[in-house]
Amino acid sequence: MKIATAARDIKPPIAPFVSSVMQIEPQWIDYNGHLNMAYYNVMMDRAIDEFWLQLGIGPAYKKERHGSTFTAECHVRYLREVHLGDPVQVTVYLLGADEKRLHTFEELRHAGEGWLSATSENISLHIDMTARKVAPFPADIRARIAEIVNIHAATPRPEGIGRKVAMPSK
Repeated sequence: MKIATAARDIKPPIAPFVSSVMQIEPQWIDYNGHLNMAYYNVMMDRAIDEFWLQLGIGPAYKKERHGSTFTAECHVRYLREVHLGDPVQVTVYLLGADEKRLHTFEELRHAGEGWLSATSENISLHIDMTARKVAPFPADIRARIAEIVNIHAATPRPEGIGRKVAMPSK
């Protein structure tokens, strides 16, 4: 099996990206009988790993080109409980990018019924893993990212982008 290492070897993108269906693992259920908050991030991160393959920045990229991404900022909203046995899927929107950063928005939904459980808005940084410092994406990857940003820009924007944490004003 050939691993796609160059952006040109990667299948055409769809917008928005939709992850594989995931199952909630029993050890992720907390004493309240629902998915513990930390595991929402685990599932969204797994979806990002799938999406990064479309960008050409997955495990092969790290191994061969010594680059990766680190999350710099994350804002999660928990909107509806999910429980053991609920199949879930994550939709990923690539909202923007520059030479070193990616701005994503993820929606975790019940895979069978479609209702929204949680969202996560993130800024990821491109890292030169040799120096372990923020660095620009290579030109071919940057071109692929720009292509996908443009494709995703044509899709309707989900509710919740740009929200901040704050107490409601009285």
